[in-house]
Amino acid sequence: MNTTANPHIRIDHVGKLFQTAGRDVVALQDIDLAIPRGQFVCLLGPSGCGKSTLLNAIAGFAPPTSGQIIADGKLVQEPGPERGMVFQEYALFPWMTVEDNVAFGLEIKGMPKAQIAATVARLLQMLSLHDFRQRYPKDLSGGMRQRVAIARVLALDSPIMLMDEPFGALDALTRRNLQDELLRIWAELKKTIIFVTHSIEEAIYLADRIVVMTYRPGTVKRDLLVELARPRDPADPAFNDLKRELGMLVMEEQQRHHHDELRMAAVD
Repeated sequence: MNTTANPHIRIDHVGKLFQTAGRDVVALQDIDLAIPRGQFVCLLGPSGCGKSTLLNAIAGFAPPTSGQIIADGKLVQEPGPERGMVFQEYALFPWMTVEDNVAFGLEIKGMPKAQIAATVARLLQMLSLHDFRQRYPKDLSGGMRQRVAIARVLALDSPIMLMDEPFGALDALTRRNLQDELLRIWAELKKTIIFVTHSIEEAIYLADRIVVMTYRPGTVKRDLLVELARPRDPADPAFNDLKRELGMLVMEEQQRHHHDELRMAAVD
């Protein structure tokens, strides 16, 4: 999958080492990916495989120990405006209204007030938040809070969106509604999206491409294109064939995780 001549994101032999309880832990090892502009990529794997660690490295929050990441033509060494991040925990300012939360980043950038107002109004309309613009986060459902978080990232017009299990805490119906909303926005705005999930069905439903990661040290176990036509139907036999294939790959890594825990417990 590394044949892209001029990728939007280039992850070049990236490794990440942590020190935990006085010993080195290899979280990522030799990750090598080229992601074209406008591609929707899901990072899939069990807990402990380094999905979020890799996403944080791309975001610039935790630079790699080895290798390098090039995003939008720039070496990633710190967070940057070309990379917007959506977290599972919403990360909204509780003392600000919906529209103030969405406007915050634009105010920091020094955008003229009239332009801020127009941008915020457009995004609130796009994400069905207009009627909630004067509400505070505490007055919103989890799904609505996540819509606000997505709107706040979109306001900055980052060409790359990084999403760390953004729908993981939501009920099934709200989750599917937001998945559809995200796909609509992606198709309209042509963003490059890297989306972390542990849900196989979510990965197949959303992604152009799924990168399955191994349990620690996190490496690329399988890198595959999802060639199912959109919109995708989870009841489609081809969808379920792919779900079974990916399920076996993830289960292998979950079993490795379990065996590793048993081994460490025996050592302790």
